[in-house]
Amino acid sequence: MKKVWKFISRLLIGIVILALIAGAGGMFYFKSYLPNTVAEKSFPQIDGEIKIEGLNGPVDVYRDAMGIPHIYASTAHDLFFAQGYVHAQDRFWQMDFWRHVGSGRLSEMFGEGQVNTDKFLRTLGWRQVAEQEYAALGADSKAIIDAYTAGVNAYIANRSPIELSLEYSILTGVLNPDYKIETWTPIHSLTWGKAMAWDLGGNMGTEINRAILLKTLTPEQLAELFPPYPEDYPVIVPKIGENASTVERQTPAVSNVEGSKVASDLQLSTLDIQPLADNLALMETVLGRIGPGIGSNSWAVSGALTTTGKPLLANDMHLGIQMPSIWYQNSLHCLPVSEACAIEVTGFSFPGVPGVVAGHNAHIAWAFTNLGPDVQDLFIEKVNPDNPNQYEVDGKWVDFETRQETITVGGGDPVEMTVRISRHGPIISETYGALKDELNPDNPDDKAFKDQSGVELPEHYAIALAWTALTPSTPFEAIWGFNQAQNWEEFRAAARGFHVPAQNLLYADIDGNIGYQTPGDIPIRKKGDGSLPVPGWTGEYDWVGMIPFDELPYAFNPQSGYIVTANNQANPRDYPHLISMYWSYGERAARIADMIENAPGKIDAAYIQSIHGDSKSLNAEDLVPVLLSVNLDPALASVRDRYLGSWDYQETADSSSAVLFEAFWWNLLMNTFSDDLPEEYLPEGGSRWYIVMRNLIADPQSPWWDDQATADKVETRDDIFAKSFASAVECEVCIDKFGKDISQWKWGELHSATFRNQTLGKSGIGLVETLFNRGPFVTGGGEAIVNATGWTVGVSFEVDWLPSEREIVDLSDLDNSLALHTTGQSGHAYHPHYIDMAPLWATVKYYPMWWEQESVVADAEGHLRLVP
Repeated sequence: MKKVWKFISRLLIGIVILALIAGAGGMFYFKSYLPNTVAEKSFPQIDGEIKIEGLNGPVDVYRDAMGIPHIYASTAHDLFFAQGYVHAQDRFWQMDFWRHVGSGRLSEMFGEGQVNTDKFLRTLGWRQVAEQEYAALGADSKAIIDAYTAGVNAYIANRSPIELSLEYSILTGVLNPDYKIETWTPIHSLTWGKAMAWDLGGNMGTEINRAILLKTLTPEQLAELFPPYPEDYPVIVPKIGENASTVERQTPAVSNVEGSKVASDLQLSTLDIQPLADNLALMETVLGRIGPGIGSNSWAVSGALTTTGKPLLANDMHLGIQMPSIWYQNSLHCLPVSEACAIEVTGFSFPGVPGVVAGHNAHIAWAFTNLGPDVQDLFIEKVNPDNPNQYEVDGKWVDFETRQETITVGGGDPVEMTVRISRHGPIISETYGALKDELNPDNPDDKAFKDQSGVELPEHYAIALAWTALTPSTPFEAIWGFNQAQNWEEFRAAARGFHVPAQNLLYADIDGNIGYQTPGDIPIRKKGDGSLPVPGWTGEYDWVGMIPFDELPYAFNPQSGYIVTANNQANPRDYPHLISMYWSYGERAARIADMIENAPGKIDAAYIQSIHGDSKSLNAEDLVPVLLSVNLDPALASVRDRYLGSWDYQETADSSSAVLFEAFWWNLLMNTFSDDLPEEYLPEGGSRWYIVMRNLIADPQSPWWDDQATADKVETRDDIFAKSFASAVECEVCIDKFGKDISQWKWGELHSATFRNQTLGKSGIGLVETLFNRGPFVTGGGEAIVNATGWTVGVSFEVDWLPSEREIVDLSDLDNSLALHTTGQSGHAYHPHYIDMAPLWATVKYYPMWWEQESVVADAEGHLRLVP
């Protein structure tokens, strides 16, 4: 799934030519001049005094020893102004890139190679939605984002590109000399909410995958590959309400009957939308890997279970690996705190967005994990054969809404496009893979969607995307509410405004309470379960509203004394509404709950740390006993027994057993499914495949085990296990790295994390990548493990998604809280804080999350005073 950015590769040909022409001079330019002379030009001033227009009064910015800024101001305007200023000081290139993603303007930076990505982003219309959101903001929220915007612009004004970030020396110096840095606007901040909604809030990829797999599989086979949530793994809210006890496991109220009915009615078994899936992969290069495997962990433990008598709250949010970190840690303090200036909050923010996304204030702490609701549906629209600007609604032709877009292309001519919008959403068939009908005359293999699809399509049609994020609403207004909430009631009141992306909200406060809330817009459908594309012209599959907030799952002070969220099923098993059919399957949640329930005594921060770092594989716990029972060649059996016979299933960085097992797992998936599935849809590992295999090993004679390439033999489970283990012992990439001696195989060295700059760090040009990328860093953990360092079977053992931050909030003494993110505070290559967090992150260590001003000042490495 991971792909090199083609557009950067093309553009960076110029750099290769430059280096070849310059010879030794080119090497000097990249190896010495840029790192040693140019890089420092963008480093921020962190001491002294700076006069800035736009402030009401002085602002103090203390940066602690990790470069984390703690901002103190006497007005809310100055506080958010200063946050915008310091974000731009440290991360402006990242902010500039993200705003181009959010507005569909990547071609403006990087040239024609990003036109197709921009076309799709323009079709979705994130910028137009953000403009409506800004217009609808209340006065207080508008004041926050306007002040932040003014702070960003105060920093970037009158600075040259290379004074803002080293990347501009490549962009404006070689790739795109005409590129101009524009002023920041509130819309640029709000579009990032849409990017995160895409990353966290839909199931279109699953919908596409299911449709494609139905070409070769029966509905029954498909159901085996997309199993229901396990009965023996925990749900977040077993029973909705306050002081609720657990309930017995029950059969879920929602099944896949409707989805199977759609498949039958529309003959989806022949649907071919593989290029659409390729475009999903293209979006991954922009926003990082997405999908059900990526999630997060959070848990709150009440004071009844802790050493302090007050709650502990933990969070680690999982996102695609990137450089710099997606997070920027900071604290905001009104000094003094008053009714007019009530902000006092610390935690993790998005560069480019005011406020603190996850963290704590003086009274409450909150955490996020992805809920993963089904909030996207593909609708097939019937188009008027005599007028392509009309489509059918209940037997009548109505006009599409249309919008003209002009894409500016760096170094090229502008590209014009027309966006059509149906009642269900934007038409993505013109810009999204095989849903298009415009064929490339130079490609004899190019086929129209209608000629490939098994859906009983009308002769003239289009495909629309319904998605909750395309209705104006911003999550940031709710987040600013969390920043100021003083108790559970105020927190829930703010959560009512958190529409997209729907998340799991975990809560704890200094009064000893813990709580959980599902917020967000989750559609109620007239018919169907959202698992497959559906007809749009009849209206029978339309959305008829959203699940009311008061009917969404919540819990407050449950009798168990703890709440765990890990992207597992959120709702009770007898819940009447459909939130999702495909959760993360519960391995992480089960392990966290087990460690809390079986803690050796009262729980403290050190024990929370051990949970964060826990690398036990429940997949190995299921499969290794089966493997140990298989009759193997004596030599192989000896290797198996030595490394797996008494293994504790912990995939620690120094584990040889983990390497052998994961090599076995890779081969087991390939040997079981490569003869049954299309090559592009072979297993990638992770939570769902763990449950698929856990179910499958209970049937040693299942047809899935049979290798269709061996006509003279019908393989069983044990045959495939034996074959896969033999391949694992001969693991080519393992032997190339470590040699044949398995005792020298180390999981952390094979499963390492390399942090790559999202843009120039993926160029394929070594000289440029060396400037911005850092690593590899040895790390333990793995897929569907609490220490969730994800990797992709069939691609590489290398980490491709990870805990993007870790946090432990001590509600008994906030100054004892701990936190860290992945890389460092600075986005400036060669700055001391560019990569200084990574060694701590890789070994599951933390840095103090200072709260009291005296602690901040005592640890400060810099004190910058901003004055009017």
